[in-house]
Amino acid sequence: MIIIAPYAQKLRTGKLNPKNYPYWKELIAMIDEPIIQVGVEGEEQLVNDFRKNLSMNELCALLKECRTWISCDSFLQHLGWDQGKKGIVLWGPSDPLIFGHPENINLLKDRSYLVKNQFLWWEATEHQNERFVEPHIVLEYLKE
Repeated sequence: MIIIAPYAQKLRTGKLNPKNYPYWKELIAMIDEPIIQVGVEGEEQLVNDFRKNLSMNELCALLKECRTWISCDSFLQHLGWDQGKKGIVLWGPSDPLIFGHPENINLLKDRSYLVKNQFLWWEATEHQNERFVEPHIVLEYLKE
C-alpha cells in the first residue's frame, strides 16, 4: 500500500500552492497497488480511499503499514522522516537541500526552477507545471 499526500497547505490568497505536484492523476493511473490519500477537508479526492483530518497517531500508524509514501513538499515528508519511513518527495520551487531529508528520494526536475528566496511566503510564487518531474520518472523510483 502507498500513501499519497498530494497537496501542500492552502494559501491565504486562494491561489494554487506552487509546491503542489500537477500530475497526480497521471501518476495514480500508472500505479498498480492500493493507494490511500491523506489530507484535509476541502482537498480534491484523487483515489477511492481518502482519509481526511487524521490525527498524528492515525498518520503514524498508516506510515508504519505502508510500503512507501509520495508527497509534494509538505508535512508528510517531515513526519515520514521523524518516523523513520522513507518516501518520495516531488519538488518544484522549494529546495530539497534546505527543506528536504536526504534519506528520501527527492525528485527535483532542475535547480533552475527553484525560487530565489526560499524563505518568502509562497503566496508570491506562481504555480508552474514545468517545474516538476513527469509521472513516468516517479514510477521508475516507485518500482525500486
